[in-house]
Amino acid sequence: MSNTNKVPERKDVPASDKWDLTSLFKTDEEWEKALASIEPMAAELIQYKNKLGESKETLLEALTKYAKLWQTAEIVENYASLQHNADEGDQEAVNKEGRAQMAVVKASSELSFFDSEITAMDDGKLNAWIEDPEFKDYKIYIQKLLHLKPYILSEKEERILALQAESSETAYKTFSILENLELDFGTIDVNGKAVPLTQSSWSQFLKNPDRNVRKAAYERFYGVFEKHENTLASLYAGSVNQDIFETRARGYNSSLEHALYSNKVPVEVYRNLIDTVHKNFDTLHRYYRIFKKALGTEDLRHYDVYMPFTKDIETHTSYDEAVEICRKALAPLGKEYTDTLCDGLLNGWVDRYENKGKRSGAFSSGCFTGYPYILLNYKEDVIRDVFTMAHEGGHSMHSWYSSRNNPFMCYNYTIFEAEVASTFNEELVYQYLLKNAKTDEEKKYYLSMRAGDILATLHRQTMFAEFELKAHELVESGTPLSAEVLRGIYRELLEQYFGDAMTFESNSDMEGLRIPHFYSAFYVYKYATGISAAMALADRVTNGGEAEREDYFKFLKSGGSRYPIEALKIAGVDMSKADPIQKALDRFKDIVDELEKLV
Repeated sequence: MSNTNKVPERKDVPASDKWDLTSLFKTDEEWEKALASIEPMAAELIQYKNKLGESKETLLEALTKYAKLWQTAEIVENYASLQHNADEGDQEAVNKEGRAQMAVVKASSELSFFDSEITAMDDGKLNAWIEDPEFKDYKIYIQKLLHLKPYILSEKEERILALQAESSETAYKTFSILENLELDFGTIDVNGKAVPLTQSSWSQFLKNPDRNVRKAAYERFYGVFEKHENTLASLYAGSVNQDIFETRARGYNSSLEHALYSNKVPVEVYRNLIDTVHKNFDTLHRYYRIFKKALGTEDLRHYDVYMPFTKDIETHTSYDEAVEICRKALAPLGKEYTDTLCDGLLNGWVDRYENKGKRSGAFSSGCFTGYPYILLNYKEDVIRDVFTMAHEGGHSMHSWYSSRNNPFMCYNYTIFEAEVASTFNEELVYQYLLKNAKTDEEKKYYLSMRAGDILATLHRQTMFAEFELKAHELVESGTPLSAEVLRGIYRELLEQYFGDAMTFESNSDMEGLRIPHFYSAFYVYKYATGISAAMALADRVTNGGEAEREDYFKFLKSGGSRYPIEALKIAGVDMSKADPIQKALDRFKDIVDELEKLV
């Protein structure tokens, strides 16, 4: 499908441009049967209440049925969620997702005794049982349960938390509807044509070489958000309050500790990230001064910063051409990896282009069964979308290896690890494009792009992480969140991170109220740690031999069988220390130095 200024209806998108969901269910009728099976499977498991510790055989039997239930629930939810994300205005898809979530919440509440009953067993007896080879599919799951034991509540309390799981998503769901369906950004005049401004086309406008177009899009975009500032602030405050409710209900010391504890990530990792980035602000601020000089403007505005340094290179990369770039760039990972990924990108894994009602941005949604699906809003004239394809492909290949090398109950890796596999791929694509640059201008183009990508993934996500931390700490200390408070926090961070080279608009701080990831608390820091680990591992693999590549594949195959810090150590990087963060920032400095010479 070629890019046009007209955004098509979902029904008009060719099948070849959509993902093929038949790897989950061949028909909607199959999905209905699987959905209907969740309730009786849960009812059967209820019969094990107060009996899990009776014998090793009883526990094993119950765990086998428990895994089957949640494997079914996973694909039921994924199928419905993917259909909804493809068109958030499709009421049938909305209904399916709602029914799936209700079935899962009901099963979760009815089976809330399961984990608490296992952790209530004598540790010695339980540890002895799971050494039996018959428990190999469940051993790691139980060991991780025991890690959480101090914060698992009584059966009645766990049931209450499970019952409110669906309502806890209200803030995010309302935000998503508002942002993706109800906010109308109108059109922007581009060369005499009225081009729709949408969540998906936003980034394209900010890369337009005409500064007037960028300014018009920026002012229109944030002007629309500003009209809803109090609603947006209330929604985010509701999400933060929900986080703190769960934190206090379980007895954690802070929301940050709550978010990191399950993965055995020390809170120092989070705080070290922020501190290390702050210590390297001088390079970041120098970058913006160079950027200002390269653009040749008297002032640098927030709508300028997504431009490449060079204005003379036009890029046009078809979807198929982007796939081939990925194939060649990722060649150091071997033929099995590239053939599997590229075949998937071309045949059913991906929903490729924007359509009306489709969720903005991109994601990978892999589960134990079926394809590791990818949502894109691919634009042929946005070179960054090639990087996005490689990024989401990294997630999907991580899922592909994890599901084929682990049992269901411990196949799912953490987000902390996920952002390594994705940004690893981005780094290899950058290296390939830079190596094949034909002119100094093209080289400058890719250098500036990579500097921008590191900045967006390491510096920017750290700024987001700092915003989340400050917001949660304010509420934990007794200060309520309002639009004024949230915008004040965000403006201060903007000024710290961008330095004195930047001139902001009066509503630039509205950016802090439009980031969807903030509704999954303490998520975004993993992008920053992820790119730091990925850059170290990409260097290790491309400059190493078979052993270094196999170490990386051990990491991809480990799934959820190890905690993330341990899994990354096996790959060759220690994220419990600040060293990888500093090395990534040193790499950023090298790129800035080279750009400064070219400018």
